[in-house]
Amino acid sequence: MEKIQEIWFENERIYMLSVSGKVFSRPLEAFPALKDADFVQRQKFYIWGNGEYVRWKELDEDLSVESFFDSTEPNYNNEVARIFNRCPWLSVKEVAKFIGMPKAVLDRFIYGIWQPKEEVMSVIKNGIKSMSQELLQAVS
Repeated sequence: MEKIQEIWFENERIYMLSVSGKVFSRPLEAFPALKDADFVQRQKFYIWGNGEYVRWKELDEDLSVESFFDSTEPNYNNEVARIFNRCPWLSVKEVAKFIGMPKAVLDRFIYGIWQPKEEVMSVIKNGIKSMSQELLQAVS
């Protein structure tokens, strides 16, 4: 089992050096709280659990060694990303709140790290439609 020796950030990626000397890397899109964090916030972490986890208390973010083994890279060519690109005034945070979805989950769909199931895609689309209807009613 790999254990964390060191963590660092470079070129919009997080890197982990394991105690066995292997380097693992993931795009920050895989961890939206870290992507949204500034340099200082990213540096405030500690390794715990005998080297199996890393924690950012201020960001309420925890990663395990296994988090670094996934090789999924961002894919912005997806339906959720296209919706938000077409409507850049939409706040991801507010849409997520409106539909009852954690922002980090919606971010992962936008970044193409995760693929929403059909029923989840419907929730996203219907939520945006409902927000639009409320806006129309507000100005009518």
